[in-house]
Amino acid sequence: MSKSDQVFVGAIDQGTSSTRFLIFDVKGQIVASHQCEYQNYYAKAGWVEKDPSEILESVETAVVGACRRFNSLGFDASQIKTVGITNQRETTVAFDIETGEPLTNAIIWNDVRTKELVRKLIDEAGSASRFASINGLPITTYFSAVKMRWMLENVPEVKAARERGTLRFGTIDTWLIYKLTGAYVTDVTNASRTMLMDLKTFKWSQECLDFFGVQESELPEVRSSAEVYGTIKDGRLQGVPISGCLGDQQAAMVGQSCFEAGEAKNTYGTGCFMLFNTGDQPIFSKNGLLTTVGYQLGPNAVPKYALEGSIAVAGSAIQWLRDMVGLVSSASEMGSLSDSVEDNGGVYFVTAFSGLFAPYWRDDARGCIVGLTQYATRGHIARATLESVCYQTRAILDAMRKDSGTDLRRLRVDGGMTNSDQAMQIQADILDIEVVRPEMRETTALGAALAAGLGAGVWESEEELRRIAQSNVSAFWSRITNDKRDEMLQGWEKAVERSFNWA
Repeated sequence: MSKSDQVFVGAIDQGTSSTRFLIFDVKGQIVASHQCEYQNYYAKAGWVEKDPSEILESVETAVVGACRRFNSLGFDASQIKTVGITNQRETTVAFDIETGEPLTNAIIWNDVRTKELVRKLIDEAGSASRFASINGLPITTYFSAVKMRWMLENVPEVKAARERGTLRFGTIDTWLIYKLTGAYVTDVTNASRTMLMDLKTFKWSQECLDFFGVQESELPEVRSSAEVYGTIKDGRLQGVPISGCLGDQQAAMVGQSCFEAGEAKNTYGTGCFMLFNTGDQPIFSKNGLLTTVGYQLGPNAVPKYALEGSIAVAGSAIQWLRDMVGLVSSASEMGSLSDSVEDNGGVYFVTAFSGLFAPYWRDDARGCIVGLTQYATRGHIARATLESVCYQTRAILDAMRKDSGTDLRRLRVDGGMTNSDQAMQIQADILDIEVVRPEMRETTALGAALAAGLGAGVWESEEELRRIAQSNVSAFWSRITNDKRDEMLQGWEKAVERSFNWA
Protein backbone atom coordinates (compact mmCIF):
# COMPACT_ATOMS: atom_id res chain seq x y z
CA MET A 1 0.00 0.00 0.00
CA SER A 2 1.37 3.43 -0.96
CA LYS A 3 1.69 6.20 1.62
CA SER A 4 -1.14 8.14 0.02
CA ASP A 5 -3.53 5.17 0.37
CA GLN A 6 -3.01 4.68 4.10
CA VAL A 7 -5.79 5.59 6.56
CA PHE A 8 -5.29 7.15 10.00
CA VAL A 9 -7.33 8.05 13.08
CA GLY A 10 -6.72 11.05 15.33
CA ALA A 11 -7.25 11.35 19.09
CA ILE A 12 -7.58 14.49 21.18
CA ASP A 13 -6.42 13.68 24.73
CA GLN A 14 -7.48 16.64 26.87
CA GLY A 15 -6.04 16.27 30.39
CA THR A 16 -5.84 18.26 33.61
CA SER A 17 -2.52 19.96 32.78
CA SER A 18 -1.96 19.33 29.07
CA THR A 19 -3.60 18.53 25.76
CA ARG A 20 -2.23 16.14 23.17
CA PHE A 21 -3.21 15.20 19.65
CA LEU A 22 -2.06 11.77 18.50
CA ILE A 23 -2.38 10.19 15.07
CA PHE A 24 -2.70 6.38 14.92
CA ASP A 25 -2.40 4.00 11.98
CA VAL A 26 -4.89 1.16 11.49
CA LYS A 27 -2.66 -1.16 13.58
CA GLY A 28 -3.00 1.17 16.58
CA GLN A 29 0.56 2.50 16.39
CA ILE A 30 1.33 6.19 16.96
CA VAL A 31 2.62 7.89 13.83
CA ALA A 32 2.76 11.51 15.05
CA SER A 33 1.81 13.49 18.15
CA HIS A 34 2.15 16.88 19.81
CA GLN A 35 1.61 17.99 23.40
CA CYS A 36 0.64 21.43 24.66
CA GLU A 37 1.09 21.95 28.41
CA TYR A 38 -0.73 24.65 30.35
CA GLN A 39 -1.26 25.91 33.90
CA ASN A 40 -4.52 25.91 35.81
CA TYR A 41 -5.50 28.86 38.00
CA TYR A 42 -5.58 28.71 41.81
CA ALA A 43 -7.47 31.87 42.79
CA LYS A 44 -8.11 30.71 46.37
CA ALA A 45 -7.16 27.75 48.53
CA GLY A 46 -8.91 24.69 47.19
CA TRP A 47 -9.96 26.38 43.93
CA VAL A 48 -8.76 24.91 40.62
CA GLU A 49 -10.00 26.50 37.40
CA LYS A 50 -9.14 27.21 33.77
CA ASP A 51 -10.39 29.47 30.99
CA PRO A 52 -12.30 27.14 28.58
CA SER A 53 -11.08 29.23 25.64
CA GLU A 54 -7.48 28.41 26.59
CA ILE A 55 -8.35 24.71 26.73
CA LEU A 56 -9.74 25.00 23.19
CA GLU A 57 -6.61 26.88 22.07
CA SER A 58 -4.44 24.09 23.51
CA VAL A 59 -6.36 21.58 21.38
CA GLU A 60 -5.85 23.67 18.25
CA THR A 61 -2.13 24.04 19.02
CA ALA A 62 -1.72 20.29 19.58
CA VAL A 63 -3.52 19.50 16.31
CA VAL A 64 -1.33 21.90 14.33
CA GLY A 65 1.87 20.50 15.87
CA ALA A 66 0.94 16.86 15.24
CA CYS A 67 -0.19 17.57 11.67
CA ARG A 68 3.11 19.31 10.91
CA ARG A 69 4.97 16.24 12.10
CA PHE A 70 2.57 14.05 10.11
CA ASN A 71 3.21 16.10 6.97
CA SER A 72 6.98 15.88 7.47
CA LEU A 73 6.64 12.08 7.29
CA GLY A 74 5.08 12.37 3.84
CA PHE A 75 1.43 12.09 4.84
CA ASP A 76 -1.48 14.52 4.41
CA ALA A 77 -4.15 15.54 6.95
CA SER A 78 -6.80 14.37 4.46
CA GLN A 79 -5.73 10.81 5.32
CA ILE A 80 -7.04 11.28 8.88
CA LYS A 81 -10.51 9.78 8.46
CA THR A 82 -11.94 10.56 11.87
CA VAL A 83 -11.10 11.92 15.32
CA GLY A 84 -11.93 10.74 18.84
CA ILE A 85 -11.93 12.75 22.06
CA THR A 86 -10.95 11.66 25.55
CA ASN A 87 -11.03 14.16 28.38
CA GLN A 88 -10.58 14.94 32.05
CA ARG A 89 -13.91 13.98 33.57
CA GLU A 90 -16.27 16.02 35.81
CA THR A 91 -14.61 19.37 34.92
CA THR A 92 -17.51 21.73 34.20
CA VAL A 93 -18.00 24.56 31.70
CA ALA A 94 -20.85 27.11 31.56
CA PHE A 95 -21.31 28.99 28.28
CA ASP A 96 -23.84 31.09 26.38
CA ILE A 97 -25.45 29.29 23.45
CA GLU A 98 -26.06 32.58 21.58
CA THR A 99 -22.48 33.88 21.73
CA GLY A 100 -20.74 30.50 22.06
CA GLU A 101 -18.48 32.04 24.71
CA PRO A 102 -17.78 30.81 28.25
CA LEU A 103 -19.54 32.63 31.08
CA THR A 104 -16.86 31.88 33.68
CA ASN A 105 -13.77 29.73 34.14
CA ALA A 106 -14.20 25.96 34.03
CA ILE A 107 -14.21 24.38 37.49
CA ILE A 108 -11.68 21.52 37.38
CA TRP A 109 -12.61 18.07 38.73
CA ASN A 110 -10.36 18.28 41.82
CA ASP A 111 -11.59 21.74 42.90
CA VAL A 112 -13.09 21.70 46.42
CA ARG A 113 -14.74 25.15 46.62
CA THR A 114 -18.09 23.35 46.87
CA LYS A 115 -17.23 21.71 50.21
CA GLU A 116 -19.73 23.77 52.23
CA LEU A 117 -22.38 23.41 49.52
CA VAL A 118 -21.91 19.64 49.60
CA ARG A 119 -22.47 19.56 53.36
CA LYS A 120 -25.66 21.56 52.90
CA LEU A 121 -26.87 19.29 50.08
CA ILE A 122 -26.16 16.13 52.11
CA ASP A 123 -28.17 17.56 55.01
CA GLU A 124 -30.99 18.37 52.60
CA ALA A 125 -30.82 14.93 50.97
CA GLY A 126 -30.54 13.08 54.28
CA SER A 127 -27.61 11.01 53.01
CA ALA A 128 -24.65 11.39 50.67
CA SER A 129 -25.87 8.28 48.83
CA ARG A 130 -29.46 9.55 48.40
CA PHE A 131 -29.28 9.32 44.58
CA ALA A 132 -26.73 6.51 44.22
CA SER A 133 -29.42 4.04 43.12
CA ILE A 134 -30.12 6.39 40.18
CA ASN A 135 -26.70 7.79 39.23
CA GLY A 136 -24.26 5.45 41.01
CA LEU A 137 -22.49 8.31 42.79
CA PRO A 138 -22.34 9.91 46.25
CA ILE A 139 -22.83 13.64 46.72
CA THR A 140 -19.26 14.99 46.83
CA THR A 141 -17.23 17.94 45.53
CA TYR A 142 -15.91 15.66 42.77
CA PHE A 143 -18.85 15.48 40.37
CA SER A 144 -20.30 18.03 37.96
CA ALA A 145 -23.77 18.69 39.41
CA VAL A 146 -22.47 20.49 42.51
CA LYS A 147 -20.16 22.62 40.34
CA MET A 148 -23.17 23.64 38.24
CA ARG A 149 -25.16 24.47 41.38
CA TRP A 150 -22.27 26.56 42.72
CA MET A 151 -22.06 28.53 39.46
CA LEU A 152 -25.80 29.17 39.53
CA GLU A 153 -25.56 30.50 43.09
CA ASN A 154 -22.31 32.48 42.80
CA VAL A 155 -21.65 33.67 39.23
CA PRO A 156 -23.84 36.61 38.08
CA GLU A 157 -23.16 35.89 34.40
CA VAL A 158 -24.46 32.35 34.80
CA LYS A 159 -27.59 33.57 36.58
CA ALA A 160 -28.23 36.15 33.85
CA ALA A 161 -27.81 33.57 31.08
CA ARG A 162 -30.38 31.34 32.79
CA GLU A 163 -32.85 34.24 32.88
CA ARG A 164 -32.27 34.79 29.15
CA GLY A 165 -32.62 31.07 28.45
CA THR A 166 -29.16 30.93 26.86
CA LEU A 167 -27.27 29.06 29.61
CA ARG A 168 -25.65 25.77 28.67
CA PHE A 169 -23.53 23.47 30.82
CA GLY A 170 -21.14 20.77 29.72
CA THR A 171 -18.12 18.71 30.59
CA ILE A 172 -14.94 19.23 28.56
CA ASP A 173 -16.00 16.80 25.83
CA THR A 174 -19.20 18.79 25.28
CA TRP A 175 -17.32 22.09 25.13
CA LEU A 176 -14.79 20.82 22.61
CA ILE A 177 -17.30 19.05 20.35
CA TYR A 178 -19.54 22.15 20.41
CA LYS A 179 -16.72 24.53 19.52
CA LEU A 180 -15.22 22.24 16.88
CA THR A 181 -18.44 21.05 15.19
CA GLY A 182 -21.39 23.04 16.52
CA ALA A 183 -23.06 19.92 17.97
CA TYR A 184 -24.23 20.16 21.61
CA VAL A 185 -23.74 16.60 22.84
CA THR A 186 -21.99 14.44 25.41
CA ASP A 187 -21.34 10.71 25.59
CA VAL A 188 -22.70 8.24 28.13
CA THR A 189 -19.41 7.92 30.04
CA ASN A 190 -19.05 11.64 30.68
CA ALA A 191 -22.76 12.04 31.41
CA SER A 192 -22.47 9.29 34.03
CA ARG A 193 -20.01 11.48 35.99
CA THR A 194 -22.35 14.47 36.40
CA MET A 195 -24.69 12.97 39.08
CA LEU A 196 -27.56 13.90 36.75
CA MET A 197 -27.92 10.86 34.43
CA ASP A 198 -30.05 7.81 35.20
CA LEU A 199 -27.72 4.84 34.71
CA LYS A 200 -30.54 2.58 33.55
CA THR A 201 -32.26 4.86 31.00
CA PHE A 202 -29.27 7.01 29.87
CA LYS A 203 -31.58 10.02 30.19
CA TRP A 204 -31.22 13.01 32.46
CA SER A 205 -32.97 12.14 35.74
CA GLN A 206 -35.72 14.63 36.58
CA GLU A 207 -35.35 13.79 40.27
CA CYS A 208 -31.64 14.63 40.21
CA LEU A 209 -32.20 17.74 38.06
CA ASP A 210 -34.80 19.07 40.51
CA PHE A 211 -32.57 18.45 43.53
CA PHE A 212 -29.49 20.14 42.08
CA GLY A 213 -31.46 22.94 40.43
CA VAL A 214 -30.35 22.27 36.84
CA GLN A 215 -32.75 22.43 33.89
CA GLU A 216 -32.72 19.75 31.20
CA SER A 217 -32.63 22.42 28.49
CA GLU A 218 -29.26 23.50 29.91
CA LEU A 219 -27.69 20.08 29.29
CA PRO A 220 -26.43 18.38 26.12
CA GLU A 221 -27.98 15.43 24.33
CA VAL A 222 -26.58 12.12 25.63
CA ARG A 223 -25.13 9.94 22.85
CA SER A 224 -23.15 6.72 22.63
CA SER A 225 -19.33 6.63 22.77
CA ALA A 226 -18.88 5.67 19.11
CA GLU A 227 -20.91 7.51 16.48
CA VAL A 228 -20.54 10.61 14.32
CA TYR A 229 -21.40 13.69 16.43
CA GLY A 230 -20.49 16.31 13.83
CA THR A 231 -17.83 17.47 11.39
CA ILE A 232 -14.94 19.81 12.27
CA LYS A 233 -15.74 23.25 10.86
CA ASP A 234 -12.29 24.70 10.17
CA GLY A 235 -8.54 24.39 10.72
CA ARG A 236 -6.18 21.59 9.74
CA LEU A 237 -8.90 18.96 10.22
CA GLN A 238 -11.73 20.78 8.44
CA GLY A 239 -14.32 18.28 7.18
CA VAL A 240 -13.12 15.42 9.41
CA PRO A 241 -15.85 13.86 11.59
CA ILE A 242 -15.61 13.45 15.35
CA SER A 243 -16.97 9.96 15.96
CA GLY A 244 -15.66 8.81 19.32
CA CYS A 245 -15.87 10.19 22.85
CA LEU A 246 -14.96 8.70 26.23
CA GLY A 247 -14.00 10.06 29.65
CA ASP A 248 -10.30 9.45 30.24
CA GLN A 249 -10.57 6.42 32.53
CA GLN A 250 -13.19 4.75 30.34
CA ALA A 251 -11.01 5.45 27.30
CA ALA A 252 -8.16 3.58 29.00
CA MET A 253 -10.58 0.72 29.64
CA VAL A 254 -11.32 0.52 25.90
CA GLY A 255 -7.64 1.01 25.04
CA GLN A 256 -6.86 -1.97 27.27
CA SER A 257 -9.69 -3.97 25.59
CA CYS A 258 -11.52 -4.70 28.85
CA PHE A 259 -14.60 -5.78 26.92
CA GLU A 260 -15.71 -8.75 29.04
CA ALA A 261 -17.33 -8.81 32.47
CA GLY A 262 -14.62 -9.43 35.08
CA GLU A 263 -11.85 -7.66 33.15
CA ALA A 264 -10.24 -4.66 34.82
CA LYS A 265 -7.63 -1.98 34.25
CA ASN A 266 -5.71 0.24 36.62
CA THR A 267 -4.15 3.53 35.55
CA TYR A 268 -1.21 4.65 37.70
CA GLY A 269 -0.86 8.40 37.37
CA THR A 270 -0.80 11.18 39.96
CA GLY A 271 -3.49 9.05 41.58
CA CYS A 272 -4.83 5.65 40.53
CA PHE A 273 -8.09 4.74 38.86
CA MET A 274 -9.28 1.16 38.61
CA LEU A 275 -12.28 0.20 36.47
CA PHE A 276 -13.84 -3.25 36.61
CA ASN A 277 -16.20 -4.30 33.78
CA THR A 278 -19.46 -5.60 35.31
CA GLY A 279 -21.18 -6.37 32.00
CA ASP A 280 -24.53 -5.11 30.79
CA GLN A 281 -26.05 -4.49 34.24
CA PRO A 282 -24.97 -1.84 36.74
CA ILE A 283 -23.87 -3.11 40.14
CA PHE A 284 -24.49 -0.62 42.92
CA SER A 285 -21.63 -0.93 45.36
CA LYS A 286 -21.97 -1.80 49.03
CA ASN A 287 -18.22 -1.47 49.55
CA GLY A 288 -17.40 2.16 48.85
CA LEU A 289 -17.00 1.98 45.07
CA LEU A 290 -18.56 4.12 42.36
CA THR A 291 -20.95 2.74 39.74
CA THR A 292 -20.40 4.20 36.30
CA VAL A 293 -20.85 3.57 32.58
CA GLY A 294 -17.88 1.76 31.05
CA TYR A 295 -18.71 2.49 27.40
CA GLN A 296 -21.36 2.11 24.70
CA LEU A 297 -19.62 1.48 21.40
CA GLY A 298 -22.40 2.59 19.04
CA PRO A 299 -25.97 3.93 19.33
CA ASN A 300 -27.42 0.41 19.01
CA ALA A 301 -24.70 -1.33 21.02
CA VAL A 302 -25.34 -2.82 24.45
CA PRO A 303 -23.88 -0.45 27.06
CA LYS A 304 -21.35 -1.87 29.50
CA TYR A 305 -21.04 -0.78 33.12
CA ALA A 306 -18.15 -0.63 35.53
CA LEU A 307 -17.25 -0.34 39.18
CA GLU A 308 -14.62 2.30 39.84
CA GLY A 309 -12.23 2.78 42.71
CA SER A 310 -9.61 5.48 43.02
CA ILE A 311 -6.45 6.12 45.02
CA ALA A 312 -5.78 9.77 45.81
CA VAL A 313 -1.98 9.53 45.92
CA ALA A 314 0.17 7.35 43.66
CA GLY A 315 2.77 9.02 41.46
CA SER A 316 2.40 12.20 43.50
CA ALA A 317 3.97 10.37 46.49
CA ILE A 318 7.09 9.81 44.37
CA GLN A 319 7.05 13.50 43.40
CA TRP A 320 6.81 14.41 47.11
CA LEU A 321 9.82 12.24 47.97
CA ARG A 322 11.74 13.88 45.11
CA ASP A 323 10.70 17.54 45.42
CA MET A 324 9.91 17.99 49.13
CA VAL A 325 12.02 15.38 50.91
CA GLY A 326 14.94 14.95 48.51
CA LEU A 327 15.03 11.15 48.90
CA VAL A 328 15.55 10.76 45.14
CA SER A 329 16.61 13.22 42.43
CA SER A 330 14.38 11.71 39.72
CA ALA A 331 11.30 9.51 39.62
CA SER A 332 13.22 6.87 37.67
CA GLU A 333 15.50 6.36 40.70
CA MET A 334 12.63 4.84 42.69
CA GLY A 335 12.79 1.49 40.91
CA SER A 336 16.51 0.91 41.39
CA LEU A 337 16.43 2.23 44.96
CA SER A 338 13.55 -0.04 45.96
CA ASP A 339 15.31 -2.92 44.19
CA SER A 340 18.34 -2.42 46.46
CA VAL A 341 16.48 -4.13 49.33
CA GLU A 342 14.87 -7.58 49.51
CA ASP A 343 11.64 -6.37 51.14
CA ASN A 344 10.21 -3.36 53.00
CA GLY A 345 12.13 -4.14 56.21
CA GLY A 346 8.88 -3.77 58.16
CA VAL A 347 8.36 -0.20 56.90
CA TYR A 348 4.92 0.91 55.64
CA PHE A 349 4.05 4.27 54.11
CA VAL A 350 0.34 5.19 54.10
CA THR A 351 0.22 8.00 51.54
CA ALA A 352 -2.98 9.61 52.90
CA PHE A 353 -1.88 13.21 52.30
CA SER A 354 -5.50 14.34 51.96
CA GLY A 355 -7.37 11.31 53.28
CA LEU A 356 -8.00 7.87 51.84
CA PHE A 357 -10.32 7.15 48.90
CA ALA A 358 -12.03 3.83 48.09
CA PRO A 359 -12.76 1.60 49.82
CA TYR A 360 -11.80 3.34 53.08
CA TRP A 361 -13.33 6.80 52.45
CA ARG A 362 -11.60 8.38 55.46
CA ASP A 363 -11.06 12.11 55.05
CA ASP A 364 -9.61 12.18 58.58
CA ALA A 365 -6.66 9.99 57.56
CA ARG A 366 -3.23 11.53 57.04
CA GLY A 367 0.05 10.23 55.69
CA CYS A 368 2.30 8.25 57.98
CA ILE A 369 5.43 6.12 57.79
CA VAL A 370 5.42 3.36 60.41
CA GLY A 371 7.65 0.45 61.39
CA LEU A 372 10.90 2.42 61.29
CA THR A 373 13.96 0.95 63.01
CA GLN A 374 17.68 1.73 62.76
CA TYR A 375 17.82 -1.00 60.13
CA ALA A 376 15.61 1.05 57.73
CA THR A 377 17.30 2.68 54.73
CA ARG A 378 16.34 4.94 51.83
CA GLY A 379 15.69 1.74 49.89
CA HIS A 380 13.10 0.53 52.40
CA ILE A 381 11.24 3.87 52.25
CA ALA A 382 11.33 3.83 48.44
CA ARG A 383 9.97 0.28 48.41
CA ALA A 384 7.29 1.16 50.98
CA THR A 385 6.17 4.00 48.71
CA LEU A 386 5.68 1.70 45.72
CA GLU A 387 4.04 -0.92 47.95
CA SER A 388 1.56 1.66 49.28
CA VAL A 389 -0.03 2.06 45.85
CA CYS A 390 -0.09 -1.71 45.37
CA TYR A 391 -1.75 -2.37 48.74
CA GLN A 392 -4.44 0.22 48.02
CA THR A 393 -5.01 -1.36 44.62
CA ARG A 394 -5.50 -4.70 46.39
CA ALA A 395 -8.06 -3.12 48.75
CA ILE A 396 -10.06 -1.76 45.80
CA LEU A 397 -9.87 -5.09 44.00
CA ASP A 398 -11.12 -6.94 47.09
CA ALA A 399 -14.10 -4.53 47.26
CA MET A 400 -14.81 -5.16 43.58
CA ARG A 401 -14.77 -8.91 44.16
CA LYS A 402 -17.29 -8.55 46.99
CA ASP A 403 -19.62 -6.33 44.98
CA SER A 404 -19.48 -8.32 41.75
CA GLY A 405 -19.11 -11.85 43.08
CA THR A 406 -16.45 -12.32 40.39
CA ASP A 407 -12.79 -13.19 40.86
CA LEU A 408 -10.45 -11.18 38.68
CA ARG A 409 -7.95 -13.29 36.75
CA ARG A 410 -5.68 -10.51 35.48
CA LEU A 411 -5.22 -6.79 35.88
CA ARG A 412 -4.32 -4.63 32.87
CA VAL A 413 -2.15 -1.67 33.80
CA ASP A 414 -1.05 1.62 32.29
CA GLY A 415 0.27 5.01 33.39
CA GLY A 416 3.63 6.39 34.51
CA MET A 417 4.35 3.98 37.37
CA THR A 418 4.01 0.98 35.08
CA ASN A 419 7.35 1.90 33.49
CA SER A 420 8.90 0.39 36.62
CA ASP A 421 9.26 -3.40 36.38
CA GLN A 422 9.87 -3.41 40.13
CA ALA A 423 6.55 -1.68 40.86
CA MET A 424 4.64 -4.09 38.61
CA GLN A 425 6.32 -7.12 40.18
CA ILE A 426 5.34 -5.84 43.63
CA GLN A 427 1.78 -5.38 42.34
CA ALA A 428 1.66 -8.97 41.07
CA ASP A 429 3.07 -10.25 44.38
CA ILE A 430 0.42 -8.42 46.42
CA LEU A 431 -2.52 -9.29 44.13
CA ASP A 432 -1.51 -12.91 43.36
CA ILE A 433 -2.92 -12.58 39.84
CA GLU A 434 -1.40 -11.84 36.44
CA VAL A 435 -0.52 -8.18 35.85
CA VAL A 436 -0.47 -7.30 32.14
CA ARG A 437 1.32 -4.22 30.79
CA PRO A 438 0.96 -3.19 27.13
CA GLU A 439 4.03 -2.24 25.14
CA MET A 440 2.15 0.80 23.81
CA ARG A 441 1.45 2.83 26.96
CA GLU A 442 -0.84 5.51 25.44
CA THR A 443 -3.94 3.46 26.17
CA THR A 444 -6.19 6.45 26.96
CA ALA A 445 -5.62 8.11 23.58
CA LEU A 446 -5.76 4.71 21.88
CA GLY A 447 -9.18 4.06 23.44
CA ALA A 448 -10.53 7.32 22.01
CA ALA A 449 -9.06 6.46 18.60
CA LEU A 450 -10.54 2.95 18.66
CA ALA A 451 -14.01 4.30 19.54
CA ALA A 452 -13.76 6.90 16.76
CA GLY A 453 -12.58 4.35 14.21
CA LEU A 454 -15.42 2.03 15.14
CA GLY A 455 -17.91 4.90 14.93
CA ALA A 456 -16.67 5.92 11.48
CA GLY A 457 -16.25 2.42 10.02
CA VAL A 458 -12.45 2.25 10.02
CA TRP A 459 -12.81 -0.86 12.19
CA GLU A 460 -15.86 -3.11 12.22
CA SER A 461 -16.01 -4.93 15.56
CA GLU A 462 -14.90 -5.12 19.18
CA GLU A 463 -12.87 -8.20 18.23
CA GLU A 464 -10.81 -6.08 15.82
CA LEU A 465 -10.26 -3.54 18.58
CA ARG A 466 -9.16 -6.28 20.98
CA ARG A 467 -6.55 -7.59 18.53
CA ILE A 468 -5.12 -4.09 18.10
CA ALA A 469 -5.05 -3.32 21.84
CA GLN A 470 -3.48 -6.64 22.87
CA SER A 471 -0.80 -6.90 20.20
CA ASN A 472 2.28 -6.65 22.46
CA VAL A 473 2.21 -7.08 26.26
CA SER A 474 4.45 -7.97 29.20
CA ALA A 475 3.12 -10.14 32.04
CA PHE A 476 4.08 -10.27 35.73
CA TRP A 477 3.23 -13.12 38.13
CA SER A 478 3.59 -13.42 41.89
CA ARG A 479 6.95 -14.69 43.14
CA ILE A 480 6.17 -14.82 46.87
CA THR A 481 4.47 -17.39 49.09
CA ASN A 482 0.94 -17.06 50.43
CA ASP A 483 2.31 -16.80 53.97
CA LYS A 484 4.59 -13.91 52.99
CA ARG A 485 1.70 -12.14 51.23
CA ASP A 486 -0.58 -12.54 54.26
CA GLU A 487 2.15 -11.16 56.54
CA MET A 488 2.59 -8.11 54.28
CA LEU A 489 -1.16 -7.45 54.09
CA GLN A 490 -1.58 -7.69 57.86
CA GLY A 491 1.21 -5.15 58.32
CA TRP A 492 -0.45 -2.81 55.83
CA GLU A 493 -3.83 -2.97 57.60
CA LYS A 494 -2.17 -2.10 60.91
CA ALA A 495 -0.45 0.85 59.24
CA VAL A 496 -3.74 2.08 57.74
CA GLU A 497 -5.36 2.03 61.18
CA ARG A 498 -2.54 4.26 62.49
CA SER A 499 -3.41 6.87 59.82
CA PHE A 500 -7.00 7.39 61.02
CA ASN A 501 -8.37 10.23 63.21
CA TRP A 502 -5.60 12.74 62.49
CA ALA A 503 -7.76 15.52 61.02
